Amino acid sequence: MLDEYLVMLEEAKKRDHRKIGKEMELFMFSERVGKGLPIWLPKGTDMRLRLENFLKRIQAQYGYQQVITPHIGHKQLYVTSGHYAKYGKDSFQPIHTPDEGEEYMLKPMNCPHHCEIYARKPHSYKDLPIRLAEFGTVYRYEQSGELHGLTRVRSFTQDDAHIFCRPDQVKGEFLRVMDIILTVFRTFNFENYDAQISLRHKTDRAKYIGSDENWERAERAIIEACEEKGLKARIEYGEAAFYGPKLDFMVKDAIGRSWQLGTIQVDYNLPERFNLEYTGTDNEKHRPVMIHRAPFGSMERFVAVLIEHTAGHFPLWLTPTQVAILPISEKFVGYANQLKQEFYLNDVRATVDDRSEKIGRKIRDAEISHIPYLLIVGEKETAEGTVSVRRQGQGDQGSMTKEDFIRKIQQEVADMLKNA
Repeated sequence: MLDEYLVMLEEAKKRDHRKIGKEMELFMFSERVGKGLPIWLPKGTDMRLRLENFLKRIQAQYGYQQVITPHIGHKQLYVTSGHYAKYGKDSFQPIHTPDEGEEYMLKPMNCPHHCEIYARKPHSYKDLPIRLAEFGTVYRYEQSGELHGLTRVRSFTQDDAHIFCRPDQVKGEFLRVMDIILTVFRTFNFENYDAQISLRHKTDRAKYIGSDENWERAERAIIEACEEKGLKARIEYGEAAFYGPKLDFMVKDAIGRSWQLGTIQVDYNLPERFNLEYTGTDNEKHRPVMIHRAPFGSMERFVAVLIEHTAGHFPLWLTPTQVAILPISEKFVGYANQLKQEFYLNDVRATVDDRSEKIGRKIRDAEISHIPYLLIVGEKETAEGTVSVRRQGQGDQGSMTKEDFIRKIQQEVADMLKNA
């Protein structure tokens, strides 16, 4: 067991997302900008936007509407939601306006803003469910000693969404969110995961808000949804959020470490605090139920886990650079740039290494950069309109026409995304 543990530690060092992220130029930190505030570089931004678009496409199939809310909010908003009382000490200090004497806070959560969107106009039972989604950046004041790469930061973006539904719709909506999360896991080959149902403490109820009746209804809905889906989930008491029970997914990466990623939470309490209503079939006012969900959890943590799970060898559809074109000498740089332009027009992301280096050095550098495909081009390829193909980790794949290579990449990407 000790030998296995030491091997795991050594492998973890090789897969450290901070090391690989720097080598691949995905993200950075700056003391001048501030501790725990990640800066996404062009390649990392490209990858992150692809992740966002991937989830947006899935969400569109399930009827979500995208919204954008401010990075700050009036302090009273978070007092109303209960976040200030529970998490005020973990937030950045309020911002005071000099003229009007108001207090604002950097947004610690997206849900109060979404409650205000729901409350802007009356709703009928026919309008529900309403599903609001946002890639919303939030801010938490983590202690300096707790900061760690992208996994523990002070600024992070949640793939957040809130579903406002009738009580009779809760289980169905919960099941649909589970489908989204499991689609994400399949797409990224997270095959080894555990599920945890987090309920209130059995006796100590001091830190929870809301009635016992609402808590019992919410807890029962989660347990029934898991049973219906055939998902074996362990129950943990005392691990619920202060406003409601939740279902968390713990993913094991390629070397056996567990990470908490997807989460779904049922909330009867924020609708109460914000006095949210809809008109029922009886023409009376009723309170909607709110479901919080985040399949990735946060973009930062998800990317960190994905880097370490894949050791930087991302799926072809996601990786920032799919192809490195390596001309043997300066004479063939023109053909290499022509290929790059044709690839761009066919949605194949390529770069040209036009350095005055030997081809062996170019190949080694491209492999260190985790680029999946390497194309060697020289006199023969230029004359015939072909490319000599190498695959990361698999070596020489032979020669093919540039048109065939483009179709190969497009088909490989399509096959990877077919489950989404």
